[in-house]
Amino acid sequence: MLMRKVPVFVPASPWGLRLPQKFLFLLFLSGLVTLCFGALFLLPNSSRLKRLFLAPRTQQPGLEAVAQVAGHPLTREQESPPNPAPAAPAPGEDDPRSQASPRRRKGWLRRTRPTGPREEATAARASSATALRPQEGSISSSFDFNAFRSRLRHPVLGTRADKSKEPQSLVQSQREKIKEMMQFAWQSYKRYAMGKNELRPLTRDGYEGNMFGGLSGATVIDSLDTLYLMELKEEFQEAKAWVEESFHLNVSGEASLFEVNIRYIGGLLSAFYLTGEEVFRIKAIKLGEKLLPAFDTPTGIPKGVVNFKSPRSGDWDALTSLSLTDTETKGHAGDPSKVFVRHVHAQRVRRPLLREPLLLSFPTSDLPGSSSPSGSNRSWGWAVAGGSSILAEFGSLHLEFLHLTQLSGNQVFAEKVRNIRKVLRDLDKPFGLYPNFLSPVSGNWMQHHVSVGGLGDSFYEYLIKSWLMSAKTDMEAKDMYYEALEAIETHLLNVSPGGLTYIAEWRGGILDHKMGHLACFSGGMIALGAEDAKEEKRAHYRELAAQITKTCHESYARSDTKLGPEAFWFNSGREAVATQTSESYYILRPEVVESYMYLWRQTHDPIYREWGWEVVMALEKYCRTEAGFSGIQDVYSKVPDHDNKQQTFFLAETLKYLYLLFSEDDMLSLEDWVFNTEAHPLPVSHPDSSGRGGA
Repeated sequence: MLMRKVPVFVPASPWGLRLPQKFLFLLFLSGLVTLCFGALFLLPNSSRLKRLFLAPRTQQPGLEAVAQVAGHPLTREQESPPNPAPAAPAPGEDDPRSQASPRRRKGWLRRTRPTGPREEATAARASSATALRPQEGSISSSFDFNAFRSRLRHPVLGTRADKSKEPQSLVQSQREKIKEMMQFAWQSYKRYAMGKNELRPLTRDGYEGNMFGGLSGATVIDSLDTLYLMELKEEFQEAKAWVEESFHLNVSGEASLFEVNIRYIGGLLSAFYLTGEEVFRIKAIKLGEKLLPAFDTPTGIPKGVVNFKSPRSGDWDALTSLSLTDTETKGHAGDPSKVFVRHVHAQRVRRPLLREPLLLSFPTSDLPGSSSPSGSNRSWGWAVAGGSSILAEFGSLHLEFLHLTQLSGNQVFAEKVRNIRKVLRDLDKPFGLYPNFLSPVSGNWMQHHVSVGGLGDSFYEYLIKSWLMSAKTDMEAKDMYYEALEAIETHLLNVSPGGLTYIAEWRGGILDHKMGHLACFSGGMIALGAEDAKEEKRAHYRELAAQITKTCHESYARSDTKLGPEAFWFNSGREAVATQTSESYYILRPEVVESYMYLWRQTHDPIYREWGWEVVMALEKYCRTEAGFSGIQDVYSKVPDHDNKQQTFFLAETLKYLYLLFSEDDMLSLEDWVFNTEAHPLPVSHPDSSGRGGA
């Protein structure tokens, strides 16, 4: 009481502080709390803060870390269709990552949940890498994958009986053997050449080549849909991971418009349509954009070579002025004359040209001033004095470019190929035939050489397939196909004294009585188009398809290895055999088994499966090595001399067509799919319920 009455005395607080001091302390404390909470809400997202404030999860530890880094919770539901975030670009590639949506990334994390220990580790590594790297930009699209899949009339992989409830039939065991061959070819490539364009099985290393402008992994892209079709799930995931992480488009070099389109773009498009994985769509569209400079010509007819990105300026004449022998021997060991002869011939019969262009069979960096300007184009130096475009090249873009427009919303792709169609439609054709060489400057034919084999083949194939892919609405393509087929039948079709039907080559009215292996696709093409011919011609075309396919089988049956030569003749009493060693090689080509597959699906005649199995056995005996499959130099020798190359189209086409030959008809049903000229399936544009086409 006494102390309270003394005015100058103030009791101390429990902390020994007077009231003014307490006020200052509380003010400081409130400011500190405000600062801490502000930092919590304003600082960037942090996995450490999440661990402080969020309860621990019980999901798989490998993917949990990925989800935390990506900033999205990991859910257990499966999402259909797949739609993952695209792979990151290489240094120097465009990186508009701001367009990538959180929903797409979240869905991707769900879809890549592993189903086994090995897949778990692979998925966790790939997911972590994608989450931590800059993202390659998304490309917006209104394409509805769910709606597309609902319009298919058959399951993609067909309806098959439960294998565990029935004994394995002969055809099932044959199909499993072909699957084992594919698995062996892929594993050999993966072990010795992963990321390279092709495997060299004898030397057990990889090969790049020069026709892809610096793009890598051609075998990976070409194999995607075959691995998916054969349900080689682990191998498919390996290929997909490579596309996401290692397939970069910031390349410097000159590329074949045709080869990049049919292999890379075709492979990526089919992989997207089969799986819905967004990375395939984005890569296909971006690569398609890189091909557009090829169309910068007065007529809009593209030139055969497009320069993706030139590392230095120079004069291309330095390369084209070289002699052919110098060009060939610069990149090859062994006998220069032998290499020269083999590759010059291959150039003349390849579809539409050499798989490795003759003048580009060595690194252009070996020559001073060998690059053309960035974003430019040119014609092949050997194509009629270097001034022509090739019919099969510019005529085999239609299927892929229409789908690029469908998936990107960019009409430029469709406009380019529709212009090509218009130019060809308006041109005068000698006797209704389409010569192989056309000037992209004047729009005139440059030489009256006509072939249904190399240089011309896939142009005709794309006409009938454009009609089918449009759900039979592209009347222009239909009319052009049947008009061309009538001209071919009138002027090129022959029957040998031994009764073999073949399609000769035409040079200004003079016939070369031979067929190339590449022309053997025509049996399947004619069978495919028989149904929509005039009623009185349908049976005739079915019989014609069977006769041409029989002739191509004879070219196999009359060799010692039971594999067909690159070209075979009908003269001097010899029929369906090569007449010189430069035409006797076999490089794992698919065209004959392609026709077997189409004729089987149309007729179900067991002879086509018998012939197909003969090919399987011959491939195993003469082309299989310890480290992959290889072509052979001479089909008339039982002691194989291998060429040391496992072609990408062996995995994309030959093994796929053989597998389909021994599968049910509703696996990749021809009602739902057309195959591009590299056997990559592209969907038919079935109309939806509102009557609008789906593609």
